[in-house]
Formats: sequence, C-alpha cells, structure tokens
Amino acid sequence: MKKSRIRRKFRTAIISACLGLSLVLLVQAGTALADNDSRWLTPTMINARANMFHPKLNYLLFQNLDKMFASRTVPAGGKIWRLSYSPVSIEGQFEFKGSSYGLEEFLEKISTNALLVIKDGKIVHETYRNGSDETTRFISFSMAKSFVSTLIGLAVSEGKIKSINDKVSDYLPEMKNSGYADNTIRDLLLMRSGVDWKEIYKFGSDTQLTRVHDNSLVGYKYRWCDYAANESKRAGKPGEKFNYSTLDASVLGCILESAVGMTGSQYMSEKIWKPAGMERDGYWIMDGPDSVGREFFGAGFNATLRDYGRFGLMMLNKGMANGKQVVPADWVKESTVPDKGNEPVAEGAPFGYQYQWWTELNSDAYAARGLHDQYIYIDPKNNTVIVKLSYSPSPVGGGADNMAFLQKVSAMLAK
Repeated sequence: MKKSRIRRKFRTAIISACLGLSLVLLVQAGTALADNDSRWLTPTMINARANMFHPKLNYLLFQNLDKMFASRTVPAGGKIWRLSYSPVSIEGQFEFKGSSYGLEEFLEKISTNALLVIKDGKIVHETYRNGSDETTRFISFSMAKSFVSTLIGLAVSEGKIKSINDKVSDYLPEMKNSGYADNTIRDLLLMRSGVDWKEIYKFGSDTQLTRVHDNSLVGYKYRWCDYAANESKRAGKPGEKFNYSTLDASVLGCILESAVGMTGSQYMSEKIWKPAGMERDGYWIMDGPDSVGREFFGAGFNATLRDYGRFGLMMLNKGMANGKQVVPADWVKESTVPDKGNEPVAEGAPFGYQYQWWTELNSDAYAARGLHDQYIYIDPKNNTVIVKLSYSPSPVGGGADNMAFLQKVSAMLAK
C-alpha cells in the first residue's frame, strides 16, 4: 500500500514538473477544509490543474485526471455486459486537412488515444495508443453532458423530476434571483436558457468560461452552480436562441442532485453503471475537494473506452443494456430526435441539437461530443457505434475531419 501511494505521488510530481510553472498560481480556496482535503490545494496541484490542456502532455493527462483533481467514483456492478468480438478491417484512405492517409497515420494526425467500433452489437475494431489499454479511464469532456441528460430522463421516469417543464428554481431555490429564475429544465436541456454565457475556449486568458474554470476547477474557490446562483445574468428570452453553455449543463447536474437526493455519482452508479453492466468503475472530477466539491457535470466524467461503447450501444438499442431496459425508450427518442426548428441549431450550422446530444443533418445519427475531439457516434441506420478518444492540440480540434472519418467508417461497415 505504501509503495502504491509513493508511486502515485511520484507520478503526480513528474507530471507537474514537466508542465512548467509559467502560470500565476491562484489563491487557495477560502472554504475551511478537512486535513485530508488540503492535499488538493498545494501550489503544485493547483498549477498542474491550470496546465491540464498542455498540448505536449495532454495525451497523458487526459488518461490520468484523477491524479490531479479530487474525484468521485461511479462504482460498476458485478454482472458485466459482455460484448463479443468479430474483427473487421477498417483500413482505407482518410482525409486530414486536404491530404489522404492510411488508418494508422491518420489516427496519429487526428491525435487519437483510443478507438472502438461496434457493429451489430459486436466489437469489430479496438485500438489503444500512447500507453493506454482496456483499463485506462479517459476524460469525456462535454460528452458528459449527454450522460447528464440521460440521468435527467431517468429521474423523470421515476417521478423525482415531475416534468422537464418545471422551473429550475423548483429544485434549486437559490436560483430565484439569478439569470436562471425564469428557466425550465427543458430550456437548459436544449441549450436555450437565454442566460448570458460565452463558451470561449482560451484557457489562461480572461474569458467568462476560463474565469469560472480557473476559480472552480483549478483553484477550488467556488462551485460552478455557485457561480450560476450568484453571478449569472439574463441576455435573452428563455427557449428562443441556441447558445452552447457548460454552465447550463452544470445547473442540470445540480437539479438532478436536488431531485434524487444523492450525489450524481451515486445516482449514475445505481441507475446506469450497475444495471447496464459496465465493466469498470467510472469517476467524475470535481470542482472542489470532497468536503465541498460537486461533480463537474458539464465536462468531468471519465470511463474506459469499452464502457463508453456500452453506453452508446445502450442508446442505439433504445435504452436496452445487459438484457434490461435501463433507460426508457421514449426518453432515448425524445432526447436524440430533434424537435422542429432545432436542426440545424442556426442558419448554416452543420449540426442540430436536442437534449445535450448533437444531431447529424439529414440523418438519424447523433453524437456525444467533447473538447479535444472526444466522440460517441451513434448511427442507427447502420447499427453502428464508434467511440474516439483524443488529445488534439487545440480545444476545438479537428471537428470536420473527425466527423468525416466517423461517417466513413460507419458507411464502410454497412456494405
């Protein structure tokens, strides 16, 4: 046990040292913390979190965020959903920035850590790269939003959330004087809250998103939902205009916790992870130590490649997993088939958006997507699920090339 702790501390120290100490350290959180929580607030750990996107090391960091952040486990159960193997070649020529490459070179060009392809319920391709393997738990980034949406649907099915037309403040009274005072849960699911929020990914700068990121996830000074309750302002009418917002998703997670009376991790374990037969524990990184922090519902879930695949396959199977109806089929349809006017999200946009899922134009395919090119791509027409976990040098990544790859692989297998 001592050797294991020493190895973990040594590994954390190496990662932190390699990142460099160029950013100004944030002040420590003012909240009183238990002694065992203070380990997350050392200058080294704060600086490591500030540098989690470092383009030379993010391939490694995105596989090991529980070494840098306080986290909360989503326990798996005993009965694993076993997936059979039926290998199929997906070799071909794939386009990246106007040039054509074979599969392995292409995967390197698009910064791939792991790739899983499931066709007709069977694993037909599985690749691990850059030191990862079947036990590695990868960050989902905004794919987490699709998990939160599914948990909201489960809470609705149990009557713990009466309706997605309920007001946010019905579950979070602290939001009554915030920008979310007039919003319904449905507004947030559709990213149409009308709350003033600019999702600009320039970490290390002074944008709205990065200020909240630095103060909550890096410095552990306050929670995402604290910011929503105390600082959020209204910019437009609820339900009108699509505006992608990690703050909206964070508030959804806090609504979930209030409605079900337990942490998001506990509820996810009981309602999805165990009944669906996930193979390994998942975890959420948190916006503070365990005594004060909450799951980073907007982008903080971590799981193995295969378990992301199982989640996608459950959605493809209309909520069925491991021989059970885990998620109501009507919620799967309601959350992934765009309402009229939601596809595309704006004139000329390449995608639509429903309840925290991106939808593909002129297709019934949809996807969970995250920063740095994380994907769970679900193609009902071709009965295919593809998971791609990545480490692109920029947060926005190579969306068009990645989507073209996922679409091409799914089409190849349909022949």
